[in-house]
Amino acid sequence: MSGPRVNSFFLGNSSGVNFSIVLSPRDEETGKLQLANCSGSKRAGDWNLDVTPGTNTSKVTVSLTRTLELCLPNATECCPSPLCMVEALQVLACRGSVMLAQLLIQAEIFANSSFAGNVSENATIIPNQAFKPLGSCPCNLTAGACDVRCCCDLECSPDLQQLFSGSCFTGVFGGDVNPPFDQLCSSQSMEFTPEWFPFLCVQSSLDNTPFLGYFYHGSTSTPKVPSFKLPPQTSPGKPFTGYTEGDPIITEEDEYFTVPQRSMAGQCVGNAPVAYLHNFDVKCLTNLESYKEGLPHDVRINTGTADFIQQNVVYRIITDRGKFITESESPHAAEVLCQNVTFAEHYKFIWKDKNIEQVNVTVFLGSLCDGEILTQRFTVEFLSLRSTNGEEPFENPGYQAGKPVRAANMNASDPLGSLNIWQPAGRGLCASAAYRPVLFGVDSYSGCILEVGINEDCSLLRGNVTEKLNALIQATHIGKRDNSSYSELNDWVEIIRLDPVSSNVSTGGLKGICPDIPANLNIRIMFAKVGAVQGIPQQQILAVQISYSTVLWQFQCGLGCKNTLSFLPITASVQFIEVPAQPPIPVTRYQKIYAEFDCNQNDVCWPQLLYPLTRFYTGEPYSQCLAKGLLLAFLVLLAAVMSNPWFSKLWNR
Repeated sequence: MSGPRVNSFFLGNSSGVNFSIVLSPRDEETGKLQLANCSGSKRAGDWNLDVTPGTNTSKVTVSLTRTLELCLPNATECCPSPLCMVEALQVLACRGSVMLAQLLIQAEIFANSSFAGNVSENATIIPNQAFKPLGSCPCNLTAGACDVRCCCDLECSPDLQQLFSGSCFTGVFGGDVNPPFDQLCSSQSMEFTPEWFPFLCVQSSLDNTPFLGYFYHGSTSTPKVPSFKLPPQTSPGKPFTGYTEGDPIITEEDEYFTVPQRSMAGQCVGNAPVAYLHNFDVKCLTNLESYKEGLPHDVRINTGTADFIQQNVVYRIITDRGKFITESESPHAAEVLCQNVTFAEHYKFIWKDKNIEQVNVTVFLGSLCDGEILTQRFTVEFLSLRSTNGEEPFENPGYQAGKPVRAANMNASDPLGSLNIWQPAGRGLCASAAYRPVLFGVDSYSGCILEVGINEDCSLLRGNVTEKLNALIQATHIGKRDNSSYSELNDWVEIIRLDPVSSNVSTGGLKGICPDIPANLNIRIMFAKVGAVQGIPQQQILAVQISYSTVLWQFQCGLGCKNTLSFLPITASVQFIEVPAQPPIPVTRYQKIYAEFDCNQNDVCWPQLLYPLTRFYTGEPYSQCLAKGLLLAFLVLLAAVMSNPWFSKLWNR
């Protein structure tokens, strides 16, 4: 450590643990630190030890109590030299006489340097950086103190400069503000000086160096800090010009219309504004203690033309709370406090061009009791007015890559379904894992970890794993298109479910071994391009299949086999398979013959027989390749001529 305070952490339960700090002198004969015992205290010399306990982590702080000022004449309790203190400390964590943890600290602390001269009231004159260097030592960044590795800093004493004399900053930043440049006649820094250099070199003073103004950035402008307030209207009578995609929706009170949404950090934000033409479907966890009501439903909304419309609200009562209450912290008692709260809100905005024509809201209410955790659901959907009842195809009805896949539960009163995969957090346990929707065209692979005991019943384990996997698919059908109507069954495809295959493996009654555990969920979605709207392809889902892959789970024994829990990873994978909308065109006879001469499909490529003589060959210059090729052709022609019988007769004559 190089400062008067240092922090560390003790991991584990700190109840009954005694923390102490001791000075560790070195043995004069061996030079090693002497071992300490658990009989120390929380104060040793000029050092104090403070411990802030926590649940599973305790913060340990070691601080120095003495001053670090340099000694003035006839002063005591100060630092006689710049290197004020060099000591070795040991921090011990003991339970009784048993040492649980040990921390060794080597403290080398320098004295604080301060300005002791007279302060002048004259303002410092800053030179123009374009004509004169701003400072002769740019690395001198700290006033009244020595900057490490800055050898031109006049505030560094000779003793301090010896510590970093071999690693000083170089170049302009290190103080060489006027280095000789390459074009200077007296400069010999160029490795290869051309012969014409003496005729074209520059005779100039170093004060006129090109490095002048190295830190000069020209004129500056005041940055415009964005404001989180709405811009005021220039004239009260000016009408609203309408919404564009992404604009926040405004209420009658000139405020944002907000609905709880999930932030980038994964947490739910209650006052998040709704963006025009941006759909979302989020789930937020809350309990009775932290529950807060959202924006009132009697708030009127700006249509986009300075007119205001009222929300059409329909209230429904939730009778089956199993889909929303995910955990109960304590069993219900007769005196448990319960309250009527909002379980879900579904918003439908009917729009036309740049205006909002109608807002329909469905609110689901239910009873939430103390000790229960509620999973609230909020959905916002924008539908075009050109559709019939807001559910017929509009714009591009097909799926777009990256958009959530629509799901429906046709066997429930509320047909809204979900098709999700895990989004683990923390330790990756299934109990704390969140969900995220399956996105169209995005192959995904996720999973979580399930804690399993050594005495786990195999049948119960299979049922528990199957329940965790089935919780991802709260649907019976998947929408063929992005705007599939819940009232039209032909707009949906039924999910094909394949049960896990049993291998009939017997374990012989052994504990810690369970075969045929359906630990892997496989979701395969087949889609095709069935057309285009305004040049944008329409993609439609044709079929969805869900299958399971089984594994043999075996209890993993840790060190000494003292652990009673093992981990079983369960996974879910999503695969999108594109199939042609029509059968492919059969290959013609010409294409089959041409394939024999295709260099990309055959090992022998006849068109590249004379490849070195073509311009595609870049191993040598083309002129050399051409010369070698002509020489080779001449030798072949000469060999053919000399092998002819009449040439031998002519030669003999």
